[in-house]
Amino acid sequence: MQNVLSFLLNYLSRMTIPAIGVTDVLEIILISYFVYQLFIWIKYTRAYSLLKGILVVALFIFLAYILRMNTILWIFRNLASVLIIGLIVIFQPELRRVLEQLGQKKIFAALIPFDTGRDVKERFTDRTINEIVRAAFEMSAVKTGALIVMEQDVRLSEYERTGINIDAALTSQLLINIFEKNTPLHDGAVIVRGNRVVAATCYLPLSDSTTLSKQLGTRHRAGVGISEVSDSLTIIVSEETGHVSVAKRGRLTSNINNQQLRHELVELQDKKVVDNGKILHVLRRKQKNR
Repeated sequence: MQNVLSFLLNYLSRMTIPAIGVTDVLEIILISYFVYQLFIWIKYTRAYSLLKGILVVALFIFLAYILRMNTILWIFRNLASVLIIGLIVIFQPELRRVLEQLGQKKIFAALIPFDTGRDVKERFTDRTINEIVRAAFEMSAVKTGALIVMEQDVRLSEYERTGINIDAALTSQLLINIFEKNTPLHDGAVIVRGNRVVAATCYLPLSDSTTLSKQLGTRHRAGVGISEVSDSLTIIVSEETGHVSVAKRGRLTSNINNQQLRHELVELQDKKVVDNGKILHVLRRKQKNR
């Protein structure tokens, strides 16, 4: 035990702390900021699923290296550059978009925020919830078919591009007019992002689930299909029965009432009051006390 302690003391005594200058601190801040932006981009795109796949492949290669599987390592070394180029080609739209967003961001405002102290963080407002519930059950009463996709963390940009850009504040009148029969925008899905309708007549992937009833039509299968490939919540109004259904995480809940729909939307809203303690708030308090 004495030998172990003496070894540790001897080792620690030889350790030196490198000098840290202003350039080093600035470099750490810049690297941290770009790594943070990279993870934000991964979180809001399909790259999150890709990242999990890459981690599985990396674990497989690590095991091949430990077990000295030379054939597998040789194949990977020869295909690595091709795979990297392939990923760049596949994710070209997302990479272009993230560079555009990076150019639009206010970097210094993000690093040194000057906002007030308390923020309400939510995906959409209570007013949006009321408008969606009102529109869904007004369309249900007259058996007007509807398909409303509520976006969460995973961006639905690729499905948004299949429709017509709207980018309008969400109101019950707007939703009812979009899905009115024999109008140009009634066929397809509406995508909602926050408090705005971003696109209409969007095409969604159909579910191949064998657990769905054969009596369900394309609208319900599309609603379940988009919930299987993303974390979205889809509101479906049946044109045949007028029933309101909700699709989430690949599961369909049929014939719900307005209270149940409101509960689903409130849960999706994820409303939080955050006391962020920003600098300007602190300065104002000091000035007030003086």
